[in-house]
Amino acid sequence: MKELTLSESEFKIMDIIWDNAPLGSGELVKLCESKLAWKKSTTYTMLHKVVDKGLVKNEDSVVMFLVERRDVQDAEINRLVERNFGGSLSAFVSAFLGNGKLSRKDADELIGLINKHLED
Repeated sequence: MKELTLSESEFKIMDIIWDNAPLGSGELVKLCESKLAWKKSTTYTMLHKVVDKGLVKNEDSVVMFLVERRDVQDAEINRLVERNFGGSLSAFVSAFLGNGKLSRKDADELIGLINKHLED
């Protein structure tokens, strides 16, 4: 099973990989240097971490992701809701909205999403 819990740095390198894969490991080093100001050693350390978690494969110096960005985002949201809101999605939405106001368009989109995902 793939480990979908990412540190901030792991997410940063994955973000670059998702946006550019497949890419050569040398190209990844250059992108991480320009976008994140990372040294080559830092990039390779982080690359090894995401390879070890089963998120990426680095074969013949070509880096490809094995897990979609959406899967990692879903796991992170589920972990956040469970840990901070006791698994209550409504408590999460209430905290997210705070005292802010929704536009009619945003409210309609949320209502549409809720209706789409309602259990029968």
